[in-house]
Amino acid sequence: MTREEKSQVIEALTTKLTESNIIYLADISGLNALDTSNLRRACFKANIKLAVVKNTLLSKAMAKSDKDFGDLPESLKGNTSLMISETGNAPAKLIKEFRKKSKKPVLKGAYIEEAIYVGDDQLDALVNIKSKEELIGDIITLLQSPAKNVISALQSGGNKLSGILTTLSEKE
Repeated sequence: MTREEKSQVIEALTTKLTESNIIYLADISGLNALDTSNLRRACFKANIKLAVVKNTLLSKAMAKSDKDFGDLPESLKGNTSLMISETGNAPAKLIKEFRKKSKKPVLKGAYIEEAIYVGDDQLDALVNIKSKEELIGDIITLLQSPAKNVISALQSGGNKLSGILTTLSEKE
């Protein structure tokens, strides 16, 4: 690979890193051709972009990017695959599901909305992260709950009051 080609790859990676808020680094070495194909297919279905990258080029792209990746560049050893997604927990769920059949992929680290997770032991925490849409739904549910309680109390109070008035009117 010539210097010009390397600089083009670094520029492309820098652009991807700058535009993305959800970046996972995984090790998929050791997967056979069928498993690799199945992983790529699963990533495509989950709207996750998967690319195998050179560690040195990715490290340089991280340095050129305007984001602070903290300890993430230190995990760039061995085979590295870059997973980019729109949903924070989608790659973690995909990795966890795929590992039911094999020992790979291994999570090296993740960058999610400025939070940095390093190591495979963080996988369970990443699976439990809620997406932006799920958080908005939870907030809306919490905001609607008091209003629903007030409305139901008013409706039940009205039913009680009308029942009392009906009973009193029937007695006379």
